Amino acid sequence: MMIKPYGDTLNDGAVQLSFTLPVENSAKAEEAAKQFTHKLGFSDCEVVHSNKLTDGFTFFVVYGKTQHSIDYDRIEVEEQEDSMDYYQVNDYIKENIKRKICVVGACTGTDAHTVGIDAIMNMKGFEQHYGLERYPMIDAHNLGAQITNETLLEKAQELKADALLISQIVTQKEVHIANLTNLIELLEAEGLRAKMVVVIGGPRISNKLALELGFDGGFGRGTYPENVGDFIAKKMVERKLF
Repeated sequence: MMIKPYGDTLNDGAVQLSFTLPVENSAKAEEAAKQFTHKLGFSDCEVVHSNKLTDGFTFFVVYGKTQHSIDYDRIEVEEQEDSMDYYQVNDYIKENIKRKICVVGACTGTDAHTVGIDAIMNMKGFEQHYGLERYPMIDAHNLGAQITNETLLEKAQELKADALLISQIVTQKEVHIANLTNLIELLEAEGLRAKMVVVIGGPRISNKLALELGFDGGFGRGTYPENVGDFIAKKMVERKLF
């Protein structure tokens, strides 16, 4: 099945783009944004919004149309399996691991965003999905943001953690890749990697990326606490980490 984007009419190819150019906001800047969008292969380009970000930088929103389509039937992705719910995760841990599991989470490196790690770990959770701190069979410790990898590992050893949960929001210039790679290297150097389930999460994190970097799994947009709890518990059983 061939598909293409649309705005007002099915298959009209309408696309909205947003980007920043290093120029002052002006009529000339808008023309530059329009011509740039044309060079990307779009037609009927129209600048619908421009706004000065700071001196010498302007943000644009541009509408354009594309003639390209995609064969939807040929796309292959790794679909996320259905996970257990809050109650099932607790029952699974109780029946299979037979003790509480300790999960230590943090937003590591210079990243100061706590929204992601809080949504998964804080007792109240989000969107009516309880956070891991509320799970009777999970001893959850949220260290917050801007935690160094060294501090995370020290705390994990102190608490005898079964699993680490790392949140990465800021990804500019691939800063998250260097930070996550460093964490795996430290775990391996300390002889801890084989003793823990280690997962990462964030809006630009995928399971494929996580596995490539040496983690057990990765979670992106649309993840709820039970998805993470389900994964950690099953991975512990799979690897006999109890």
